[in-house]
Amino acid sequence: MMKTIITTDFPELILKHRGKVRDMYEIPGYDDILLMVATDRISAYDVVMDDAIPGKGEILTQLSLFWFNLLGDIVENHLITADVEKYPEICRPYADELQGRSILVKKTRPLTIECIVRGYISGSFWSAYQEGTVVCGFQLSTGMKESDKLPQPLFTPSTKAELGTHDENISIETMEKIVGTEKARKIAEICIALYRRAADYALTKGIIIADTKFELGEYNGELILIDEVLTPDSSRFWPVDKYVPGQSQPSFDKQYLRDYLSSLDWDKTPPPPPLPEEIIEKTQIRYGEALKRLAEKSL
Repeated sequence: MMKTIITTDFPELILKHRGKVRDMYEIPGYDDILLMVATDRISAYDVVMDDAIPGKGEILTQLSLFWFNLLGDIVENHLITADVEKYPEICRPYADELQGRSILVKKTRPLTIECIVRGYISGSFWSAYQEGTVVCGFQLSTGMKESDKLPQPLFTPSTKAELGTHDENISIETMEKIVGTEKARKIAEICIALYRRAADYALTKGIIIADTKFELGEYNGELILIDEVLTPDSSRFWPVDKYVPGQSQPSFDKQYLRDYLSSLDWDKTPPPPPLPEEIIEKTQIRYGEALKRLAEKSL
C-alpha cells in the first residue's frame, strides 16, 4: 500500500515554512540550501483538506524532476539533487520519509507574484471573461466559449496570497510597479517560453496543458525556476481525445476534487469537509495518470 505522509517532523532540521503541500527545512550548517518535502496534503480553493491523497507528494516530485530536466536549457532551476544518499548526513535518519518526495534546492529569494500562463480560457479567467472581454488587462475577442484555445499564450500574474487567503489577478502594469518594467518583461518571456515548450511536448503525450503556474526566484541576481513545475497541483491537464470546447473538460488534476467540493453546501472556508474514499481514490488515479503519460513513469 502506498505510504501517506500528511505532515513531516524532522527534529534535527529547522522547519522554515509549512505550505499547503510542501514542508521546507533549513539544514544546520548549510546556509545556502533548503530541503523541500512534498507531502500528500491537497488544497482546493486555498483551503487544505484534512484528508490526504496517498502518494501525491511523490507524484509531484517525480513530475517536477522530469520538467526540470526538459526545461533546463530555457532557464536555470533551483534543483541540487533528489538523491537522498547525497543529502547532508544530518538528513539520513529521515531517509525513508524523504525518498521519492524530496529535493535539495538552492536557497533563493522568491518573487512576490505568481507567474501564470494560460493557453486556454478556463477557470477564473473564464469567469472573468463572462463579465467583460477585458481580462487581466488583455482585450479578448467576443464570442469565445469556455475552454477555447487562446490565439497565443498569455502571461497573467497574480498576487501571492498567504495561507488561507486567495490570490488576486493583477495586470502587467501593476506587476511592473511591483518588480520593475524590465524584470517584468523578462519574467513574462521566461514563463511563456517554458509554457510553449511544455505544452508542445505534452500534446505528443495526449495532454493539453490549459494553464499553469510557475514560481520564479532570484539567485545570485538571476531569475531561476523554483518550487514545483507543471504538476497536477499547479496546472490544468486535459486529455486531448476528450477535448470539446464550450464546456468544462475532464482532467488529470485537482479539478475533479474542486467539482465535488462545489457540489456541496460548503462556503470554501476552513474547516474543510471530509473527503469520501471514492474522491480520494479517483483524484489519486488522475494524478498518477499525469505522471504516467508525461514522464512515462509509475509509482
